[in-house]
Amino acid sequence: MWKAASARESLATMLKINSNQLAEESWASPKGKFTGASKSVSEALGRKPDSTDLNERHPFDVEILRIPAGKIPYPYHSHSAQWEFYHVISGQGSVRHQNGTTPIEPGDAFVFKPGEPHQLINDSTEDLVLYVVADNPIGESVYYHDSKKWAVRSPERRVFRGEPLEHYDGEECPLFKSRPQQQRIEQDT
Repeated sequence: MWKAASARESLATMLKINSNQLAEESWASPKGKFTGASKSVSEALGRKPDSTDLNERHPFDVEILRIPAGKIPYPYHSHSAQWEFYHVISGQGSVRHQNGTTPIEPGDAFVFKPGEPHQLINDSTEDLVLYVVADNPIGESVYYHDSKKWAVRSPERRVFRGEPLEHYDGEECPLFKSRPQQQRIEQDT
């Protein structure tokens, strides 16, 4: 009897949503090359993506991604620390990756680990729908290979381009000398 009551109490506290009832959020780039829509399943289950508390962030993020016919949702990119798992629910398309392009169809599942560039493409005449599961680590950055840009979230998202620099470039100019070094310099003269 105790086990049955305990099981009922556990079910009563379980958070449940129905993804068919979630609002879909759409996006598009200014010229419309990149467009898509998603349902944020994890956020509906209480995930707080901006929190640094791991209990509020959840260990992974689940989204239902819909890519309209003939569209691409994101530029070709790779993640510094994030893993992404994809499972095709409906429609057909292709995935651009470091070794070329691979067609995808319902039932296909694939994963990209950190550092592996990828891009989803709906080159069909119907919507392409996928589950996307990502671990969304804190301190994640994204590199856009075609445009040579970086996106960094720490704490806000910023996108920038830059030239490669040496690690100590600009660090040893006189303005940035610490006091002990400055005192030693004055004593030596």
